[in-house]
Amino acid sequence: MGQWLEQISWGAALPLVRAAILIVLGLFLASLASRLSQRALRQRLTPQVLQLIRRAVFYGILALFAASAMRELGFSLAVLMGAAGVLTVAIGFASQTTASNLISGLFLISERSFEIGDIIKVGATTGEVLSIDALSVKLRTMDNLYVRIPNETLIKSEVTTLSRFPIRRFDLMLGVAYKENLDRVREVLMTVAEANVHCLDEPAPLFIFTGFGDSSLDIQFSVWARRENFLTLRNSISSEIKQAFDEAGIEIPFPHRTIYTGEVTKPMPVELVRAAGKAPVEPKD
Repeated sequence: MGQWLEQISWGAALPLVRAAILIVLGLFLASLASRLSQRALRQRLTPQVLQLIRRAVFYGILALFAASAMRELGFSLAVLMGAAGVLTVAIGFASQTTASNLISGLFLISERSFEIGDIIKVGATTGEVLSIDALSVKLRTMDNLYVRIPNETLIKSEVTTLSRFPIRRFDLMLGVAYKENLDRVREVLMTVAEANVHCLDEPAPLFIFTGFGDSSLDIQFSVWARRENFLTLRNSISSEIKQAFDEAGIEIPFPHRTIYTGEVTKPMPVELVRAAGKAPVEPKD
């Protein structure tokens, strides 16, 4: 009797053992196949596509072994597929936002407006793309914060890819006093650009007179730099222009205001109040 019970218990446990072996073997083979596929395609595909292929290989192989394990336990795959279909439809109606993010993720992947490792700007958030997943995109900001942005938000928003091209242009908006000679100002600015090692000769720096401001002659001075040197150029050339203007005697004005008391040509008289220990000052027109 005891021997018969042992045979029954072992017969009942055997499917569980086979199912467990299939799951463990599936995890091992799925992990191995995903690593091998990544290693084989690393030189030919972008990191974004490579990540998608690695995940597809891993979960595809694991799903096959999981189905085999459930079959060993006596489950009918046809029933499971039908239940999964019904559950998918129910979840789809219950979570329209999730479905929208899934569809938006497919558009992001196919459009390839940015990839893993790019620097993008979405609204007020700027950061490096860490991953492009089914529901969201993960960013690491410049101050080392982790930001998750839903795919639907990216599809509906303006996204700027800062690292798309190898060079970038820095536009410096400045103003000089009305008494200054614009040709001399242009010469000083070009000299500063030539001396800056991060400023590219091609494309050449751009000098544009943008208009007559309230207190200044307004100028746009644009210089180009390689993407990796952009911040260095932006910081260095601003201080170099200020120093060059000081040495050349070129004035960068601040806003001026003139106050009148009602008469067109006569300014309002100003009276200086006597400070402690000093003689009063006579008013002047």
